[in-house]
Amino acid sequence: MRAWVRSLCCLLLLAASLPAARAAEDAHVLVLGRISDDPRAHYDQLKALLDYVVPRMREVGITEGRVLMARDPQQMASYLRRGRVDWVTETASTAVQLQQRADARPLLLTERNGVSRYHTVFFAHRDSPVRDLPGLRGHTLALQSTASTSAYMVPMTTLLDAGLKPEILLGPGDRPAPDRVGYVFARTEANIAVWVQKRMVDAGALSSLDWNDPQRMPPAFKADLQVVHETPAYPRAVELVRDDLPAPVEARLREVLLQAAADPEAGQALHLFFNTSRFLPLDEDSRQALAELRDGVARVRAEVE
Repeated sequence: MRAWVRSLCCLLLLAASLPAARAAEDAHVLVLGRISDDPRAHYDQLKALLDYVVPRMREVGITEGRVLMARDPQQMASYLRRGRVDWVTETASTAVQLQQRADARPLLLTERNGVSRYHTVFFAHRDSPVRDLPGLRGHTLALQSTASTSAYMVPMTTLLDAGLKPEILLGPGDRPAPDRVGYVFARTEANIAVWVQKRMVDAGALSSLDWNDPQRMPPAFKADLQVVHETPAYPRAVELVRDDLPAPVEARLREVLLQAAADPEAGQALHLFFNTSRFLPLDEDSRQALAELRDGVARVRAEVE
């Protein structure tokens, strides 16, 4: 028994030493992470920017780059806590979840297609009795999926802040209790528009970008719809780093990304990186918006999910 206990203790000590040894061995590697349900499609988008960044990080000891995908925020948070991922690119709501779960730190804002901030638009059919946010009580609302910032997390926090109680429904034909806002998942932005225009649901919520995109909101549909509420703006996307990333590495990464938009050699990499036009410092408005979203996400997780 004593020999077995001694062996077990040795194994536990060895296991405890492995992360530190692995971190020392891989200190020259910069790992870029992304939550993805299609890793094959996203790999090339991430690798292109990583291949641009890594050669410019040699002065801080970075000589190699790797991509690591996660299936959901919980797995990515685990990667960050264990030091398996150094840098993550994500939407605003997922970014604040990683702050909460893994103490990840926002590094920069990401501007895509010239847009760094957007907001959520609640809309209804022109013939709908819904005319404002309180008018959603007792009616149905189409959202995209729980992974969406603009078409799930922000709408849900907006409802809760307004004193409205969300209630998940089985489908668009289901009805909520009179004192609740029934919500259903339409899966795509196009479906949200169709369901509202066809009166399958009473209202929908989309990002302002989708609302103004004729591909996702055809003009023929939009003519039948009206905006009933718009939220304040929040960051479109955020770059984060793990809490214990060495300060020189973090500082150089920030510097390289901020300078990338002015470097012709970065053009193709930025385009592949989700149509990024540039990276921007976090200003006070963005920090405040992220803080409010973080509080909202916590409420949604506590009261709804």
